[in-house]
Amino acid sequence: MNYYNNNPALRFQLSHPLMQKIVALKEQNFVEKDQYDYAPRDFEDAIDNYERVLEIIGEICAEIIAPNAESVDHEGPQVINNRVKYARGTQENHDALAQAGLYGMSLPRQYGGLNFSMIPYIMGGEMVSRADAGFANIWGLQDCAETIAEFADESIKAEFLPRVCQGETCSMDLTEPDAGSDLQAVQLKATYNEHDGVWYLNGVKRFITNGDAQIKLVLARSEEGSTDGRGLSYFVADNNFDHTIKVRRIENKLGIKGSPTCELVFTNTPAKLVGTRRMGLIKYVMSLMNGARLGVGAQSVGVSQAAYDEAIAYARERKQFGKAIIEFPAMYEMISLMKAKLDATRALLYETTRFVDVYKAYEAIEATRKLTPEERADYKEYQKLADAFTPILKMFSSEFANQNAYDSIQVHGGSGFMKDYACERIYRDARILTIYEGTSQLQTVAAIRHVTTGNYLKQIRHYEAQPINPEFHSLRKKLITMTTLLENSTNRVTESKNPEYIDFQARRLVEMAGHIIMTYLLIIDASRDDMFRKSAEVYQRYAEVEVRKHATFIKNFDVEQVDKYKIA
Repeated sequence: MNYYNNNPALRFQLSHPLMQKIVALKEQNFVEKDQYDYAPRDFEDAIDNYERVLEIIGEICAEIIAPNAESVDHEGPQVINNRVKYARGTQENHDALAQAGLYGMSLPRQYGGLNFSMIPYIMGGEMVSRADAGFANIWGLQDCAETIAEFADESIKAEFLPRVCQGETCSMDLTEPDAGSDLQAVQLKATYNEHDGVWYLNGVKRFITNGDAQIKLVLARSEEGSTDGRGLSYFVADNNFDHTIKVRRIENKLGIKGSPTCELVFTNTPAKLVGTRRMGLIKYVMSLMNGARLGVGAQSVGVSQAAYDEAIAYARERKQFGKAIIEFPAMYEMISLMKAKLDATRALLYETTRFVDVYKAYEAIEATRKLTPEERADYKEYQKLADAFTPILKMFSSEFANQNAYDSIQVHGGSGFMKDYACERIYRDARILTIYEGTSQLQTVAAIRHVTTGNYLKQIRHYEAQPINPEFHSLRKKLITMTTLLENSTNRVTESKNPEYIDFQARRLVEMAGHIIMTYLLIIDASRDDMFRKSAEVYQRYAEVEVRKHATFIKNFDVEQVDKYKIA
């Protein structure tokens, strides 16, 4: 089995019309083709490279990572002498991907990377997550290297990036016992020693994913006497296992058990400043978190795929009253909606990734030369789209992954409650997705301004104008009506000029926008390939009910009624 070859939706995304632009920008018109023998010579060569690597990842995921998932969930990592020892299967997974050169996929070739765009990297993340969501938190943390590549000086890049490409793992050490979502409260101290010219870190970090990684990005308070985010800087620490960083314990989690979530103690740990002092939270962590949210989007779609795979396989095999249970309306309705939610969030995932790809490519070009006015305008537009789409991607994909995991167990009936079936593990693994890297509630906070400023509406109108097959014209008419409901609901909420009321209705407005966007994406995809037709039709019906429900609630809800929801 191969998780790339048996999922035609992935190859479909590589054929998107915007890929020509993405590859041209990423390769800067293929300037490295004579310098590196593995650099592509043209667009077709680049896509061929992507597919070859994705086939390797797909094979490793299906043949190694997925078969190891159950034993890893049972065994988990251990702390031995303040160090983490991976479960046997976790180590096998890591070794297989490292030996295949699948760390550092998107890093520049000068450091040993493949210089791939984000699209194939995110596809890799989706497949790894489909195989084992917990292991995705180890492989996927190579995102940290992107932060080093983007903001660190050349000496730090030269020291750490080749090591990532060779398979050394990373962690982002942000949260503390008293600083979870509120990272301005971080207290771990960074002190500069004038005598040896080195920064030293002292303090405690908690809930650190893959906490004993070799390369650690650490948010620390560098400014004496400061109390807010402006006193925080970002550091890279080399975990050379000299006991200046100790693993105090591994959290005993509900799911993703193969991924060690650690409490760490830093004692005079030498570190190097990334970028500029005082910009740690304001600039660098915000950039890293956006990348991490894209990664959780991929993880969520992978979990959704795994849940759907388990559900449909069981429903086809299980017989009741003389026929397979998938033949019963209650069952095939549930499974068709699972598939529609999967296809919708996958469409949103790769649309968002394309936006990120374009603006990140422009950022890399800007480091080498001045952008033309046309390029700068394009860069700003795609950056705005990426900022708008990242929170709805994170929110919808993680929520739908949980819903699909729930429904997968329901399809299995009593058997799904037993540890004999993978859906039980998938259900536990899914639960964290709506929580880490920013809860669904925080994603609403990030997304609502794009509703109230009209950014989503502008993009919806863009989708509305796209050519589609005639068979979908009736669906578009319904979407236009749904968009009017969104517009009217937004105006009704914003006209109150009451911040508390706007916050109260924000989730409903964001969900309305997200449902409309995903339906349009499915219709556009279905116009290019018939394999998405059924999901487009199913999802439109589901989305219409949800949009009308929210619009009715907002229409019949006065500002004064908010007080009735307050708990004394």
